Amino acid sequence: MGFADIAAAPPPAPGIVAGSAGRLLAWLTQRLDAERDRWGLWLPVALGGGIALYFELSFEPPLWVGPLLAGLGLLLAWLGTAGLPVRPWAIALIAIGSGFGIAAWRTAGVEAPVLARHYGPAVVEGRVVEVALLPEGRRVVLDRVVLKGVRLEETPRRVRLSLKRGGGERLATGDRIAVTATLSPPPGPATPGAFDFQRYAWFMELGAVGYAHGAPTVVAAGRPSGFVMWLDELRRQLIARIVAVLPGDAGAMAAALIAGDQSGISQPTMQAMRDSGLAHLLSISGLHIAFAAVLVMGLIRYGLAAVPFLALRFPIKKWAAAGGALGALFYVLLAGAPVPAQRAFLMLAVVVLAVLTDRTAVSMRLVCWAAVVVLLVQPESLVGASFQLSFAAVVALVAAWEAWQPWRVRRAEGGASGLPGRLAGHLLASLFTTIVASVATAGFSAYHFNRLSLAGVFANLVAVPLTGVWVMPWGLAALLLLPFGGEGLALVPMGWGIEGIIRVAREAAAWPAAAAVTPAMPGASLWLLTLGGLWLCLWRTGWRLWGLIPVTLAMLLGLLRTPPDILVSADARLIGVRTADGGLLLSSGKVERFTAETWTRRAGVGSPGPWPVGTESADGRLRCDALGCVYRRAGKRIWIASREDGLLADCAGADVVVSVVPVRGRCRSVPKVVDRFDMWRQGAHAIWVGDNGAVRIESTRQIRGDRPWVPKPETRPRWQATSDDGPAAGTRPADSRRSRQNLR
Repeated sequence: MGFADIAAAPPPAPGIVAGSAGRLLAWLTQRLDAERDRWGLWLPVALGGGIALYFELSFEPPLWVGPLLAGLGLLLAWLGTAGLPVRPWAIALIAIGSGFGIAAWRTAGVEAPVLARHYGPAVVEGRVVEVALLPEGRRVVLDRVVLKGVRLEETPRRVRLSLKRGGGERLATGDRIAVTATLSPPPGPATPGAFDFQRYAWFMELGAVGYAHGAPTVVAAGRPSGFVMWLDELRRQLIARIVAVLPGDAGAMAAALIAGDQSGISQPTMQAMRDSGLAHLLSISGLHIAFAAVLVMGLIRYGLAAVPFLALRFPIKKWAAAGGALGALFYVLLAGAPVPAQRAFLMLAVVVLAVLTDRTAVSMRLVCWAAVVVLLVQPESLVGASFQLSFAAVVALVAAWEAWQPWRVRRAEGGASGLPGRLAGHLLASLFTTIVASVATAGFSAYHFNRLSLAGVFANLVAVPLTGVWVMPWGLAALLLLPFGGEGLALVPMGWGIEGIIRVAREAAAWPAAAAVTPAMPGASLWLLTLGGLWLCLWRTGWRLWGLIPVTLAMLLGLLRTPPDILVSADARLIGVRTADGGLLLSSGKVERFTAETWTRRAGVGSPGPWPVGTESADGRLRCDALGCVYRRAGKRIWIASREDGLLADCAGADVVVSVVPVRGRCRSVPKVVDRFDMWRQGAHAIWVGDNGAVRIESTRQIRGDRPWVPKPETRPRWQATSDDGPAAGTRPADSRRSRQNLR
């Protein structure tokens, strides 16, 4: 039968369609009944679905939407008491509404003033509430901020400042300081779809970021007020004592492993850790929490066992378990309670509770309830890479070990014993764990960081045992010796192990194709990856393999997505264009370096090429002169104007105009114009030119919509012309005075 016969065939009878639908529904009901004991595992998925739905919106919904959805779920649950089979769907709707409402209320609860425009250089005064180590200095967070000329109701609640080396070594939490600094509002995404620092800053209550121009002056020495500030000061002192014994990257990595502060690690070492697949070792997670708990439990239990009166009359095992949980809790708080540490501690807490009540804990349920607690407390963590990578790895590992359990039982019954057999088993288990965790997090790493580590399996086989057997025990010993001033006795051998990890990372990262650079993936890929991964891991029967379909689609969407042809930064100081071979040319190598790095990474290229000056690019797409540049693709001519006096002459023949200066209606004949005012109002822009000549333009504001963390444009722009640094940097020195007058 050909296509014509199929098209001419009559539609199936209604009875046949109804019968097929009925059989499909009966089959699905049978499958779901077979998985009844796994239904509860989807509760945090529904809760997270409501949170994700909230963050996906392009507008801020009313606060009553979440409670309304949850109320509808309660109504469905009540109908379920009348015999209607809707109770599971009612519970899912309640969870979705709860997640949506929690996210909305959390957003409203952390609302704080955000700096409206650039400030300074001027004196910034405030109280130090956090001090972080950087390779080139310090970074401090201030509250109770005073900005001269800024009204109190417009003053940010918290400000983050970078201090150069030698400018903040003696600062302590609680000190009130004054420093000459330049502040700006938290920057938006470098390109549509990139990491949204403004959203991150909103939930951190950061209203401004900036850098100091000199050393700060301590106006009044202070002391930490409250438990959180006391912990921050304790962390600062701990890091200072660690780096005093272990300078350089070894000390910075020791601070990351013990105190959860990765900011002091140099960029080359951090990149080597990422490329080698070892960056997860720097995150306080299950491995670190387990060692802390086991050490404390062992000390308490063996200490109590040395007293026969206590050992024979009291449940010292339960006492030790409770003490281990408290020790792990202190460790989590000391490390700043990052999301992986929260997840690991919550799982540990449930295990300890099971020990105290003589019950057996179920691993997958542990993970799910840990996710529920984290999402209830910090719903915004769902959209962060830390939450996604942490839970993806743990859920996959638990599911994989559940599937492997029968094989392990058969192997044990088969009598595999002896030292060689046990060593082979441990090696196989380590390899299996590494492969599962690497595969589970690969898609999320590609989405968030645009890199896939291909050497991670081999590097982890060496670095993970080294961390667990040598580095972490010495780190915990350093914590115990710290009150007595003997931390150096443990930190020195810990540093030997860390140097070994760094060497492994650098060797693995230097392998050919150790890390693959991947282009940016669309948001739909993240949804499909999550759904497919959960379907694979949460179900037990054969239909779990259906999860491979959305995972495959997610990766295909990533491969099919085309990077933008032209990129423009929000302040118009940097422009990038895509070459015929997929490379990237940047208008400057001196300005907007973070933006340039983001563009390069998301384009999936190793390094950008040079911008042609007075000539054309190697592929002939881009040609520049003193007035600007022309980019040609698929028969379209895009004029990139860097000076006002070149607009009128070149607008007539252009299909699109991208101007780093205001056009002010002088290019009415051009179908599409993006000028300095558009960049000021809408943020960074990306332009695609299809093979058929179709032009698509997106801005960061268009993608994000009208959300609380997206700043509202002023009624009148305020900026200064930038220095001459290529076609995208403004005007030449001879024209700079006139341009400043026009831009005011």
